[in-house]
Parts: sequence; structure tokens; C-alpha cells
Amino acid sequence: MKLSSRLETIKNKVTKHYDHIWDCCCDHGQLGTALLASQPKSVIHFVDVVDELMVELESRLQKHALKVSSQWQVHCMDVAQLPIVPNKKNLVIIAGVGGDLLIELMRSIQSRNGDIELEFILCPVLHNYMVRCELIEMGFGLISETLVKENKRFYEIIHVSNQAAIPLTNIGSEMWDLLDVNHQEYLQKAISHYQRIEENSKGMNGVSDLYLRLRNSTFQF
Repeated sequence: MKLSSRLETIKNKVTKHYDHIWDCCCDHGQLGTALLASQPKSVIHFVDVVDELMVELESRLQKHALKVSSQWQVHCMDVAQLPIVPNKKNLVIIAGVGGDLLIELMRSIQSRNGDIELEFILCPVLHNYMVRCELIEMGFGLISETLVKENKRFYEIIHVSNQAAIPLTNIGSEMWDLLDVNHQEYLQKAISHYQRIEENSKGMNGVSDLYLRLRNSTFQF
């Protein structure tokens, strides 16, 4: 199964062993299915709230499972109630949802499991700055981050843990390569976006200046 650039980047961030990998809001299960092959010693959990999708996915996995040695489980449930397995290494992947919902899910998972190590790979479709600010407030640090362009849209893929020592920043640090024209394009779009917001709102003053300082201190274009 050929993955999109975004999902392939997420898959490639899973470079170590986890006992349980949770593919949340998994839709048709493309990412989790790819992880069955690349992470054969992990239990891959497919999680979505849409019953029809999960019934169809489970049927396909039952046929596909004969070709792989991985264990898998399908869960039709609210990601906010995710049953993290205690005393095991868990990785939670949440991609393809808006920033508001992603923050809501993260806060619920953290409140239910605040005394254990939590590790996430996140790819919001909107509100990256807000997501980052909330993650910092919740005490998450950075493992890695990558900027991906797919079908003319940009995605920030952020790998974080509540045990990571590298500080997470609200506009990104490690993901930028401003010699790359795609990164230049994304940065300029971010500056313009927050400048428009600041003209009409008092809630996010100064955000565009952060991006401007990044541009001016790193590369002139």
C-alpha cells in the first residue's frame, strides 16, 4: 500500500520498538496497516469513532493478517477515552484532525494517564501555533519535527513526549530549512496569516513577529 507523503513521514518517525502503537482517527487504516509490516513486534491499535469504517477495516485486516506476524486490534471508540496500557511502551498517533479537537483529545488522555510516560506523533490540519502552545503548557518536550508539503498543503508533524528533554517551541525549531523554497513559502504564508489575524483580533498579537524574527535571523529572501 503506497502511503501519502504525510503518512509516510509519520511512519518513518517510528524508529524504535513500542509495545503498543495507537493509530487514532485512523479512517481507512492506511498508516496502521503499513505499521503492521514495519513494526512486527508491536500491537497495532486502529481507533476511530465511525462504526461503519471500523467494521470494514476489521474485515480487511482479517484477510491481511494472514500475511503479517503483527498483532492488531480494532477499537470503535472516542480517542479521548483511549485505554493506554500501563507499564508498557505506548505511542499514540493522532493525525488528520483540527487543532481544537487535537488539543481536546490530548488533554483528556493526559488527565487520565498523567502519572505515566506519554509519547505522541501529532499532525494537526489547522492551528499549529495553538497546538504547540498547548503542548508546552502540558509539559511536553520535543523528540523531532518535520514540515511536509502534500497536494499544495503544508503539515507540521510533531513527535513529543512528556519525558523529552528538548524544549518544544511555539513556531518550531528543528523542522525549518529556509534554503528550501517550500519552507520559505510556508513561512511567508504563516507570517501573512497571523498578520491578518492580528489586524482583526486582540487575541494573538505578536505571533507574526515571531515568524518574522525566524525569517530575518535565519535567511533573507
